[in-house]
Amino acid sequence: MGSLDELGAAIAKVAEGVNGSTVGVGNRWRGGSGIVLEKGKVLTNAHNLHGDEVHVSFIDGREADGKVLGVDSDGDLAVIGVDTGDTTPFGWGDASSLGIGAPVIAIGNPSGQGLRVTAGFVSGIGRSFRGPRGRRVAGAVEHTAPLMPGSSGGPIVDTDGRLLGINTNRLGSGFYQAIAADPALKAKVDALSRGEEPQRRRLGVGLAPSHVARHLQRAVGLPERDGLLVREVEEGSPAEKAGIAEGDLIVEAGGKAVTSADDLFDALAAWTNGALAVKIVRGSEERSVNVSA
Repeated sequence: MGSLDELGAAIAKVAEGVNGSTVGVGNRWRGGSGIVLEKGKVLTNAHNLHGDEVHVSFIDGREADGKVLGVDSDGDLAVIGVDTGDTTPFGWGDASSLGIGAPVIAIGNPSGQGLRVTAGFVSGIGRSFRGPRGRRVAGAVEHTAPLMPGSSGGPIVDTDGRLLGINTNRLGSGFYQAIAADPALKAKVDALSRGEEPQRRRLGVGLAPSHVARHLQRAVGLPERDGLLVREVEEGSPAEKAGIAEGDLIVEAGGKAVTSADDLFDALAAWTNGALAVKIVRGSEERSVNVSA
């Protein structure tokens, strides 16, 4: 039992050392967790937000209303400005030093319902997942520490309580993915704290993947073709202004074939000046449109 006792002691030590630094975000029915990174500022996942005003719950029972300072919806990050009182912020660790098998401790405060602290091991590094808008978030740390629903936005830390990542994406079979705490993340958080949100090009469409498009093409007797099916178009969006409509199939963007969401996001990332050439198929007719920012 020696090793289990040592593990329990390590978890208890971390829980005591960072007590209060993990907060609840939202209410009991909708929300997640967050991390006090510096006085007056809390980091959480963008998907935990539901409006500009945010309710924050502290472990000592104190509650406060915060204001969103900056959001990166694609990267699933948000910084909240709120009175953190005398709460000690987390110190930054070094996620780049993590390897498979490294021990991690996960902390959550689901919607302010109380601190949960568990332990696990790194099961994968350099993983990726899709953010709320479908863009791929790369460089994630995959681990096995069990977490309750509402724990996203909380941290994984090392045995000294230093921040290694922000729990973000729940996988099946007890695995979780955390955005790695590295210099790139710190730079993003600092920018969001100043209200500097990333400006990424977007079409303003809702999409269905290629296999859905092929299924529908078979159903109506059209030739099968790879591409992304447009399921909705935002009013006033660049796509609407260019004439892209619901039911169109996007097959090319920026001169390159589009067979997956990543292909389209790559084309949008490479789009700098002028218009973006987009090729669509409407029914059996192929058309080219120019999308302006």
